[in-house]
Amino acid sequence: MAKIKAGTNQFYMEENGEVIARIEYIPSDHDGKKQITITHTIVNEGHNGKGLGKQLVNQVAEYAKTNQLNIIAECSYAKKVLEKSEEYKDLLL
Repeated sequence: MAKIKAGTNQFYMEENGEVIARIEYIPSDHDGKKQITITHTIVNEGHNGKGLGKQLVNQVAEYAKTNQLNIIAECSYAKKVLEKSEEYKDLLL
């Protein structure tokens, strides 16, 4: 399984030097509350159905939890995953 790496406003997975999946977010500060907005979860063709997207959503949620951030999920996939998670759904705004 590919290891999740952190980039600038994203987490991603590589295979043979190629990014095969990534999740992008925008950090912000709204009314004194720090938050991140998940904009995209992208899994390259040929890597679908392996659970990579869900792993990336969970990684962003752990990052948000550790850093006491709330999450706005503009990405419909990320929103669905987070809403179903007992551990992370309370992070959603």
